[in-house]
Amino acid sequence: MIHLMRAHAADAEALTAISHRAFDNDVNYGHTGPGGPPGYDSVEWQRQAIAGAEYYGIYEDDRLIGGVIIATGGSSERELWRVYLEPECQNRGIGSQVLELVWAQYPFITRWRLDTPNWNDRTRHFYARHGFIEVGTTPDGLVLFERRSAPPRPVL
Repeated sequence: MIHLMRAHAADAEALTAISHRAFDNDVNYGHTGPGGPPGYDSVEWQRQAIAGAEYYGIYEDDRLIGGVIIATGGSSERELWRVYLEPECQNRGIGSQVLELVWAQYPFITRWRLDTPNWNDRTRHFYARHGFIEVGTTPDGLVLFERRSAPPRPVL
């Protein structure tokens, strides 16, 4: 069973190791070599993200298998900074389950934003399948996505 748990500073080393493996694995999906977004391989960066963002560990039963980082924002907006999984957990539908858990946890968020590298067709397709629409690009080769939804209706 997939579930999310809020990350704590003590999780930083394990999350860094998983992040490192996950992003370095992108060489199998079009990246020119090992590497990832800023801080993907830094324990200190992970600690700062845990302290300053809404950072969750992704668990399959009791095993930590990835992370999801959500930037804090206004009352109805958030930015999905990262979603990453152990390489052996990728392409099993877990990412889709994670997004469904995120949407359920944040029902009043009506605008989600994210960026992903333009070379990464896999993530671009994944986000499009989950309601994100390309809204632009950055000069450094990132594709900007946005997902909008109506706020939930009040129960009468």
